[in-house]
Amino acid sequence: MKAICDRFLPSKCSSSSADEKRDKSPTSLVSDSASRDNESKLTLCSNVFGPSSSVSQPYREASTSEHKPVRTTHNGWTVILKTASMASGAIRRFQDRVLGPSRIGIPSSTSEIWLLGVCYKISESESSEEADSGLVLAAFRQDFSSLILMTYRRGFEPIGDTTYTSDVNWGCMLRSSQMLFAQAFLFQRLGRSWRKKESEPPEEEYLEILELFCDSESSAFSIHNLILAGESYGLAAGSWVGPYAVCRSWESLARQKREETDVKHHSCSMAVHIVSGSEDGERGGAPILCIEDVSKSCLEYSEGKSEWTPILLLVPLVLGLEKVNPRYIPSLIATFTFPQSLGILGGKPGASTYIVGVQEDKGFYLDPHDVQQVVTVNKETQDVDTSSYHCNTLRYVPLESLDPSLALGFYCRDKDDFDDFCIRATKLAGDSKGAPLFTVTQSHRTSDCGIAETSTMTSTEFSGEEHEDEWQLL
Repeated sequence: MKAICDRFLPSKCSSSSADEKRDKSPTSLVSDSASRDNESKLTLCSNVFGPSSSVSQPYREASTSEHKPVRTTHNGWTVILKTASMASGAIRRFQDRVLGPSRIGIPSSTSEIWLLGVCYKISESESSEEADSGLVLAAFRQDFSSLILMTYRRGFEPIGDTTYTSDVNWGCMLRSSQMLFAQAFLFQRLGRSWRKKESEPPEEEYLEILELFCDSESSAFSIHNLILAGESYGLAAGSWVGPYAVCRSWESLARQKREETDVKHHSCSMAVHIVSGSEDGERGGAPILCIEDVSKSCLEYSEGKSEWTPILLLVPLVLGLEKVNPRYIPSLIATFTFPQSLGILGGKPGASTYIVGVQEDKGFYLDPHDVQQVVTVNKETQDVDTSSYHCNTLRYVPLESLDPSLALGFYCRDKDDFDDFCIRATKLAGDSKGAPLFTVTQSHRTSDCGIAETSTMTSTEFSGEEHEDEWQLL
């Protein structure tokens, strides 16, 4: 068993964290104290593989100077990649230990389910027809299985100048973020009501979306290009990263792809905006969504040709110390009722997942930890098997057990959709009892002494109603 442990975990790690230096809010899937994480993970592996095992864990987000890919040729990543095809079952068992006991199915037969802004109501009335409830659950399952799944892959071309041909055991955060982005493109191009039909040839737009995320440098949003775009944020093959770094990396990659071709033909068909306390993430407190900044992002994306464009909002957060503070859970649940919801990048230390729905205090998620062979997808190959990009197994996790480092995603198709999002977000912050996930402001103002100020907007101001206390100084 010690040999298995040696295979699945790299031989060196760093305890440095750029997130801790950068912002006490933006985030990592691992807990805020690197030393505490290492101790807890060593204990975990000891419990899993026996007291004689000695394990070092991949590190949290580190600065560029400290964050280097782990390269070993003996009892390290080389062994992992060579044995991945035989060890996928062991990887799954290890990740199950990290994520907790397997929780599969639907936790409640009566409570409503929210899946990325769509509500599936299961009647609580005993007199209701079982057939009606069955139809609702069937619709939910079809919706869930139509979401795009990204998992570990093996057999792709080497990443950059490294020898990595697989992301097994270190790419789960990157894969989770790919799922969120792919879902945004799916909503934009095919609509929220789109469902995958097994009996019909796949739509060209659907294949084009998958092609963007294939494991090759020629694919715009491949793991290869994401790592290259995120080098300044600590991304490197063989290393774990947190939500803040991966969100910034996506922002950088989207900007690069926008600049490569004409605005009407580039691969990134939406602006990307990070909601943070300040540009470098050093401001404390809840992140601030400034409407003027979002408008500026849209204007820059369109190169001054349009005041508003489709936009993807990413909100990296830290909501506690070792686990999510319970006071934030109602707000997290409420975000899934937003029509703009793209879910949560979150999980447990070292095991990122993509949370797409909620029922009561449980979160349904897509799991990237299965190891699959690379599949090449393009719009010319209509008969390509895309089943590995979808999941029929419903898994859920108690939201209270999540690592507090996570990121929210929202897609706004136009200005009206964004305004609706701001109304909902402002009301959610007002109902948070002093613990908002983030706040909304119209603009940044400068005081007479030159200190930057922000003013929080109320939901009545968005709706045009008068209110005596329209502005609240943070």
